[in-house]
Amino acid sequence: MAVFTTVSEHDAQQLLSSYDLGDLVNLRGISAGIENTNYFLTTTRGEYVLTLFEVLTAEQLPFYIELMHYLAERNIPVPKPQALKDGKLLTSLNGKPTAIVSLLPGRYEPDPSPAHCTLAGDTLAKAHLAAQDFEIYQPNLRGLAWWQKTVPSIVEFLDDSQRELLLTVLSEQEAFAQTDIYKSLPSGPAHCDLFRDNVLFSGTPEAPQMGGFIDFYFAGCDTWLFDVAVSVNDWCINREDGSFDDAKLHAWLQAYNAVRPFTEAEQHAWPYLLQAAALRFWISRLYDYFRPREAETLKPHDPRHFERVLRNRRNTSTPQLVD
Repeated sequence: MAVFTTVSEHDAQQLLSSYDLGDLVNLRGISAGIENTNYFLTTTRGEYVLTLFEVLTAEQLPFYIELMHYLAERNIPVPKPQALKDGKLLTSLNGKPTAIVSLLPGRYEPDPSPAHCTLAGDTLAKAHLAAQDFEIYQPNLRGLAWWQKTVPSIVEFLDDSQRELLLTVLSEQEAFAQTDIYKSLPSGPAHCDLFRDNVLFSGTPEAPQMGGFIDFYFAGCDTWLFDVAVSVNDWCINREDGSFDDAKLHAWLQAYNAVRPFTEAEQHAWPYLLQAAALRFWISRLYDYFRPREAETLKPHDPRHFERVLRNRRNTSTPQLVD
C-alpha cells in the first residue's frame, strides 16, 4: 500500500465500543489497495471491512459514504457503511478518517465470461437508476478539468507520437463537451472506476452470482455513458491489443440496456465516450508512473495498456450500443 496505518486489536476493540456491532473476534490486514488502509474485521455480530482513509479527508468523504449507504438502502449490492451509536457513518482512528462497512460475498473474477458481463451491466444500470435522486452533488474529480490540469505535467515524458495522440484527443474531448449532444446525455452519480477488480462474484464460474460493487472512492457525478465506457474498456477487451471481445461486449451492453435503455444522444456520443474513458486512465497511469506520490511503494500500472486501448478506439469502427 502507498501508506499503511497499523491498527492493533486494542485499537479495534476501542473503536467497536462506539458501534453496536458486537465484540472483536479477529482483525486481519488486506494487502490490496493503494489509496486506503483496509482490514477484515470479524465480530460476534458478523464480518465487516474497516477502512482508514489515507488520502481523502473527512470533509471529502461524505459523498462517497452517503452514496454507498443510499444505494445499499435501495438493495443495490454495495458495502453498507455501518452507523455508530450516535448515528454517524464516519469516525476517526489513529488520526485518519475511518468507516466500517459490510463485507460482501465473493471475489473478483480476473477473466470474466459473458455471464459475468451480463451481471455487471445489469447491476450498473440498476445502480444508476437507484442513485438518480441522490441529493449530494460532487463532480467526477478525475474528469475533464483534471485531465486539463494534469496533461501539462506529463507531456514532457512522451515521444512525438504519444504527445500528438494525447493532445489531439484532449482537444476533441474539450470540443465535444461543449456540444448539445454531450449536454443532453443522462447523468448522475457514477462509480467511474468499475474495473473487474471492483466487482465481486459468488456462485461458480459457470453460474456466477453478483456479490457486489466495491471501492467507490473515485465516484462522482458524470454522464452514465462514461461509466459504461470505463467498464467495458476493462471488462470486454482482448488485453493484448485493447480490441473488444464481441461476445462479452454484447452481453454487457444488452444487459444494461434492458434495465435502462440507451438514448439516441448516447448512440451518437458512444465513440467519444469510449475514447474519453481510455484517455482518463491513460492520463492517470502516466501521472502515477512519471509523477509518483511521495511514499508510494507499489509499482504503478503500465501506462501503455490504455494507450493501446485508445489507439484501438480511434483506429477501428465503434460497435453499436444496441443491435
